[in-house]
Amino acid sequence: MKVISAEQVHQNLNFEELIPLLKESFSKPFHMPQRQVHALAPEQSDNHDAFALLPSWNEEVIGNKMFTYFPDNATNHDLAGLFSKIMLFTRKTGEPLALVDGTSVTYWRTAAISALASQLLSKEDSQHMLLFGTGNLASYLVKAHLSVRNLKQVTLWGRNRSKVNDLIFELSAAYPNVVFNACVDVNEEVAKADIICCATGAKAPLFDGNLVSAGTHIDCLGNHMKDARECDTATVTRARVFVDSLTNTLNEAGELLIPIAEGAFNKEDIIGELADMCKTPLLLRQSAQEITLFKSVGTAISDLVGAHHVVEKLLKAEA
Repeated sequence: MKVISAEQVHQNLNFEELIPLLKESFSKPFHMPQRQVHALAPEQSDNHDAFALLPSWNEEVIGNKMFTYFPDNATNHDLAGLFSKIMLFTRKTGEPLALVDGTSVTYWRTAAISALASQLLSKEDSQHMLLFGTGNLASYLVKAHLSVRNLKQVTLWGRNRSKVNDLIFELSAAYPNVVFNACVDVNEEVAKADIICCATGAKAPLFDGNLVSAGTHIDCLGNHMKDARECDTATVTRARVFVDSLTNTLNEAGELLIPIAEGAFNKEDIIGELADMCKTPLLLRQSAQEITLFKSVGTAISDLVGAHHVVEKLLKAEA
């Protein structure tokens, strides 16, 4: 059984391979039971330590992503708040195959899924992307989206201007033909964007959905809580809504659960899951004027596909 590090994951993944592989994988049969997130101290209202299990399998491999979430680690122990591993087994015999670093795979597959959704739903001539968020995922998201759309401009929004400037410097050097700038007026940029991507820890909506222009594609991936959301009810009700996983989204995502509770939206209004999007092109964008929304909370099957791809590349290199 192989033990695969974060460095090996980064060396063996790229969006040119991963995005089409994910599309193909979501088009084929797979199984993904609802993930389990366990509070480690449920009796303590101020303790949010958690342990999660995310199982899945397809015709080739069985996987279980496991992660711990200790939000006070940085303050109390000078450690990261999240640790993650993906355990893989062969589907044919159940033999242990590899233990793969899960945090690095998560960055790659999250950005790749975001870009895949954009490839399927955004207008092909989209040129301007507005990205909310400057965390560890931000550069992955920009690079993934640039691999599927010929973007001319990327506007970056963040609460920390220093992080925004650092990201602009990094991305401008990598993509000299793309204009990168900081968001000064959210209302103005939301109205101009062809693609709006949200990857923040925001608890309340980041923008006014009434300002979104016809034809815009919106991607919300930062929130995983029932009582929080990155986009408002107006955004949801104006859009044709797609999700990565119906079960997990309706269990976790305030972007949809809050409008449902308000009576402004019904779960039956969701057009389809990512698997439906990959298999049924007729479900996708219906006109250049419609607004599309993709809500993602993450899927175990995308973790499995990304991790397995790394394992296969390493095995091929050794052969």
